[in-house]
Amino acid sequence: MSKKSKSRSKPSPSEPRAQPRPEPRLYVVTPPLADARDFAPKLEAALGAADVACLLLMLDTTDAAAIRAITGLLAPIAERHGAALMLSTAPAVARAAGVDGINVRGAGPALAEALAALKPDHIVGASGLRSRHDAMTAGEEDIDYLMFGDPAPDGWTPPMEDTLDRVAWWAEIFNVPCVGFAPSLDEITPLVLAGADFVALGEAIWNDPRGPAEAARAAMDALRASVGAA
Repeated sequence: MSKKSKSRSKPSPSEPRAQPRPEPRLYVVTPPLADARDFAPKLEAALGAADVACLLLMLDTTDAAAIRAITGLLAPIAERHGAALMLSTAPAVARAAGVDGINVRGAGPALAEALAALKPDHIVGASGLRSRHDAMTAGEEDIDYLMFGDPAPDGWTPPMEDTLDRVAWWAEIFNVPCVGFAPSLDEITPLVLAGADFVALGEAIWNDPRGPAEAARAAMDALRASVGAA
């Protein structure tokens, strides 16, 4: 997953994966934000302690001025640490904010709208895919990744055994990179061993009593150890 993806010849999701497989990387999800002033130092600490490929900015506001303020404060932090910045919002809002792309829940019209509006110059990913059919439908489109196991808007998180099963199935058969969501640091290793290309972390970083820097550092250690064991 690279910043501001450009047009390229995209292989079919059903083609065999290239070997050797690239080493998995971290994908960090923020808590829902309506204001970023208190959160910015935490983000700086986390991104400074780990190699993060992508930052998904979850929004708790639809106010355009507030979104501009949030991205204006956090985008330079992501840029400084080499993380692609994604929004959980409408394509027009993401384009106006100047971010690298968006994450869309589901494989329906919202995903089609995002692809039409943002590709090929932006990243478009899909999450909240409730079935294998939904995942395959999304994977047939020009998306950059699929995410499995991410929390629903009401906070419900799929059982980890289901997420591991979905990641292993996808990684064995399909070409589009997959992100596996880890509710805690303990799930990093199982997700890597299942074949995840990226491991997503949210509350496991922000709610760790050691602080986001130590949590991110521990996540990197777990990721590196898992790669060695894979």
